[in-house]
Amino acid sequence: MAKIIAFPGKSCCPRNTGKQKKIRAAQPANALLDRALNQPARAASIQPIWNSRKRSIVVSAVVPAHGNPGLLNRCLAALMRQTLPFCQYEIIVVDSAPSNASREVVENHLNQFGNKPCLIYLPVDTKTGAAAARNHGWQIARGAIVAFTEEDSIPDADWLKQGLRAFDGTKQAVRGTSLNTFSEVTKAHEGADKTRESAEFASFNCFCLRRVLEDLGGFDERFGNAGRDDADLYLRLLEADAAIGEAPLAVVQHPAEMTYWASSLQQQKNTQFEALLYRKHPRIKHKRIRRHMPWHYPAIVMALLCISGALILHNIFLFLLATATWTLLTAHLCLQRLRGAEKSAVNIFGIIGTSLLLPPIGVFWHVVGALRFRLVFL
Repeated sequence: MAKIIAFPGKSCCPRNTGKQKKIRAAQPANALLDRALNQPARAASIQPIWNSRKRSIVVSAVVPAHGNPGLLNRCLAALMRQTLPFCQYEIIVVDSAPSNASREVVENHLNQFGNKPCLIYLPVDTKTGAAAARNHGWQIARGAIVAFTEEDSIPDADWLKQGLRAFDGTKQAVRGTSLNTFSEVTKAHEGADKTRESAEFASFNCFCLRRVLEDLGGFDERFGNAGRDDADLYLRLLEADAAIGEAPLAVVQHPAEMTYWASSLQQQKNTQFEALLYRKHPRIKHKRIRRHMPWHYPAIVMALLCISGALILHNIFLFLLATATWTLLTAHLCLQRLRGAEKSAVNIFGIIGTSLLLPPIGVFWHVVGALRFRLVFL
């Protein structure tokens, strides 16, 4: 297995004599800018903001945006007040849902009085999610180190400085500390943010050498908006024996969004990409990324199938046994999800209703993923 030995000012890793995956080359910044300017449809009417180059830039902070000007404004406010000298970093906002409102947010921060970092706004029309936006961002980055966060996150004032300190000349990637805040309402719906807080390498708080991103080909855009492209990049770093450092003081807060009762059902669609993640990394996926389908999901679905079969066969014993099994497992799931949640009548009924639907929907999307990515994966 080839090791990544790319460092600032050093050449990329040499190719091995065996089979070598082709990695697409990073596009020049001017080429990407020209493409953004000449795009058809919506992005063509939203002009990018492109600051002049600064030789002293050390780190580039990439922020994927997607039609949330309020959240983008909050994130940029945190990035603009970093304790790192303003001349040493730049902020690249890649907007995959271009709008005048988002562009005005960037302009307002750019026009503030006083010294400020270089700020770039790049509108792109892409339907392949935040992974594509991150790739656009790092490919035009001018810093040797690329820092990634997201528009709904709030980096601490020392975020960039602490992240840079972890690069001691041997590290090729660094992960910071992620803090999520939950309200009682969001706890009730068990949003994906809980998993993201415990992620070993989260896309809203990580740093990577630009040359390493070139070697690995950046983020895999096939994951779309499923939010597993960061786990894929992390596993590829491990497989390449990359040196990954820790920056415990590089903190990013990730406030949980308000979600409605059916949001947990919609999130099940993203589980189909677990099959892609497992297919790419069958040896280490389950060792490092612990995100399996709950064991009672397939058990509940099997109980439902047995109930249907018993009705068709008029088998009373099988019907009673399968019904009792389904009831116990579903009750266990409901109690598990009610633990620590808001005990309002609306919330309780919402959890009970979604608990009835979650197992069959979850198993359905796992099967879709297995068929889509040609993998026997449940």
